[in-house]
Amino acid sequence: MAEHNDKNEADVVLYEVRGAVALVTMNRPEYHNAQNSQMTYALDAAFRRACDDDEVKVIVLRGAGKHFSAGHDIGTPGRDVDQTFDRASLWYDHTNKPGGEFLYAREQEVYLGMCRRWREMPKPTIAMVQGACIAGGLMLAWVCDLIVASEDSYFADPVVRMGIPGVEYFAHVHELNPRIAKEFLFLGERMPAARAYQMGMLNRVVARDLLEQETLDIAGRIAQMPRLGLQLSKQAVNNAEDLMGKRATMDMVFGLHHFAHAHNELVSGDRLGGYDAKAMARSQRTSGGA
Repeated sequence: MAEHNDKNEADVVLYEVRGAVALVTMNRPEYHNAQNSQMTYALDAAFRRACDDDEVKVIVLRGAGKHFSAGHDIGTPGRDVDQTFDRASLWYDHTNKPGGEFLYAREQEVYLGMCRRWREMPKPTIAMVQGACIAGGLMLAWVCDLIVASEDSYFADPVVRMGIPGVEYFAHVHELNPRIAKEFLFLGERMPAARAYQMGMLNRVVARDLLEQETLDIAGRIAQMPRLGLQLSKQAVNNAEDLMGKRATMDMVFGLHHFAHAHNELVSGDRLGGYDAKAMARSQRTSGGA
């Protein structure tokens, strides 16, 4: 790992098993669990570990500290977009590729590819969300089968401010009514937990101090079901979503996403359209509620 990475691989994602439940914890609370590649690959390793353990029936994904995840790392000292990692798919190394190929290859691997694979994990997954769940944080929550959120949590995809049509794992139209999805993207504002629940994005909304208890209670009840029955039920629902166009929509939007990156770089020399982590954070503080 490069010297600027802020934690060792073993520390950036924590892994714990309680009975039949594996708890996978994003552990960059000082950066609101912003996802660099180091964290993404560590998450992949933790999920693989849980899937390989026959004693684990359910996987819970959570974030340490005040927030679930502030999204992709676009500005911390641990940002590692230029680093090479041992890749989890057959996509080639991005770091020596020119132009738009640099981000296209990287994001096929660490964003779209990994999220799709995590969605297909053969065990039920639950996202335990508190505080911010923004942009790339949405991707991590949306790949999970259930989402349990605290009353003070909020959700946003503000990347349209960059001229980009939403995050790489484009599930907006399946997580929300299409007209609400447009509002969510066009405004880029925070959607509070109560409205996200009303729109069908969340399974439960509970007080912050009851979040872990409620999530683990649900996980424990799921864990009493037969493993194969759970896997087949998950596969059935996922396949139905794909028949409704979920995967095809992602393929289409991923191309638009990278056209926007290339356009930004041609116009301004900056793939992100001039927005850094501080600018995106300011935009969330000044936006109205959804």
